[in-house]
Amino acid sequence: MRENTPRTPTRRTLLGAAIAVAGAGTLAACSGSSSGHGGHGAAGSAPGGYVDPAGKEVAAAEKKRGADGRVREVRLTAAAAPLDLGDRTVKSWSYGGDLPGKEVRVTAGDTLDLTLANHLPEPTSMHWHGIALRNDMDGVPGLTQKSVAPGADFTYRFKVSHPGTYWFHPHSGTQQDRGLYAPLIVEDPKEPLSYDKEWVVVLDDWVDGVAGSTPDAVLKELRSGMDHGGGSGGGHSGHDMPGMEGMSMRSTRTEESPSPSADSPSRMMMGAKSDLLGGDAGDVKYPHYLVNGRTPAAPSSFEARPGDRIRIRFINAGGDTAFRVALGGHEMTVTHTDGFPVRHAKTEALLLGMGERYDVLVTAGDGVFPLTALAEGKKASGLAVLRTGSGATPKATSRPRELTGRLLTADKLRADESVALASRKPDRTIRLQLTGGMAKYDWAFNKKPYDPDQRHPVRAGERVRLVFANSTSMWHPVHLHGHTFSLANVADGPRKDTAIVLPNATLTADFDADNPGLWMVHCHNVYHSEAGMMTVLGYRG
Repeated sequence: MRENTPRTPTRRTLLGAAIAVAGAGTLAACSGSSSGHGGHGAAGSAPGGYVDPAGKEVAAAEKKRGADGRVREVRLTAAAAPLDLGDRTVKSWSYGGDLPGKEVRVTAGDTLDLTLANHLPEPTSMHWHGIALRNDMDGVPGLTQKSVAPGADFTYRFKVSHPGTYWFHPHSGTQQDRGLYAPLIVEDPKEPLSYDKEWVVVLDDWVDGVAGSTPDAVLKELRSGMDHGGGSGGGHSGHDMPGMEGMSMRSTRTEESPSPSADSPSRMMMGAKSDLLGGDAGDVKYPHYLVNGRTPAAPSSFEARPGDRIRIRFINAGGDTAFRVALGGHEMTVTHTDGFPVRHAKTEALLLGMGERYDVLVTAGDGVFPLTALAEGKKASGLAVLRTGSGATPKATSRPRELTGRLLTADKLRADESVALASRKPDRTIRLQLTGGMAKYDWAFNKKPYDPDQRHPVRAGERVRLVFANSTSMWHPVHLHGHTFSLANVADGPRKDTAIVLPNATLTADFDADNPGLWMVHCHNVYHSEAGMMTVLGYRG
């Protein structure tokens, strides 16, 4: 294993700095801190009796992850690049100049050895979303490692023990809401499913490089907009950000704000609303919604033969958008959620919060069919095409009837017997109240913004119950690092690592504390987490 020491910047590695735009790097990003609160390269930085992310307990847990398979070596470069969205090109940041980044595919039991070279103008990191891996490889700067500096590189090396659909992205500031994400597919050496073809479908909401905007500028606008007359968090109208082609923020104007003309890009428009999500659908209306990196005007296409059995792996890589997805003319059979098998369930439509994944099987019909990803509550959508015969490409505005048909959500699923969490009384209950609102943009847990030194203690071997009580008027997709939990609100609840908590509702999740370290729990809305809705579960030594 090569040493994970950041290397010296070179002239070549700093070329990406030219893309920096207004707002980039000027915001204090909670998750991007490199203040050394623990982790790889920060020896002795797990105070209060907590397990060090690079300590002996973590190394011992890694040895227990099963027999060694092959070593899969990958090298990725994070850099500024022009990205082709199909009908337009934007400047953004990406892995290898691709959107999404090129998928990484391994087999359960393999060791992944991936070197990230940072050619960006600011520090970055790489988090392996949904993977139960060794803690010092989890990719959270200021907690499990130091940030990867511009011009440096870092090697992530860990055993991958469980098959499933996963993905990776930075855990540094708002970088995930650029083009820095890619699928990680872990194949099952004893795959029980039978299918002819496979389609990995990555959903995203897009703003970076549109009229000069960046996700950092979006966050700044959200914060400043709320400081100048923002509403209480629900039921108010939004406005487009100036010069951003339909980009809308859920804030209100003060009387001192200028009134835009009717044809101005900053004209008033209704806020994003969804009964399915309990009211407010999100903070941001994006100018574009993408499927596999392309706009609906120039969709990606997948070819098959009539009668083919297709496995579709859905990943929601969005920053602030839940997607309702349906394949026109087809019924889907859900087989997995967040990488873990469920009892097969048929549906016409699926709802995915940010960070969630679903695997489905479909039997292809004869013709050309729209795969529509409706940006829930935002009156826009992404599109891809399944083509098994001749026919015209569906319109960008296609709305297959299945979108309003039978809808499946996680609480309706049941874990497959092979992965069902055994019944057991919790040894420890951790209550996390989801707090904050649009008025002050002060999203947090228990009214405390993120501090990496504030930890909720657990001990190895415990059954831990997390109780998420949402006292806000906004829905939140909560994500637990390094573990999967069972939805305890329902019998035989599915195994997940990300789940939606609706407004004024409570979600209860149980997990076994079997992976020592310091682990993040956070809202997977990029802007909520950066505002402070993150906390840490810390194993006691």
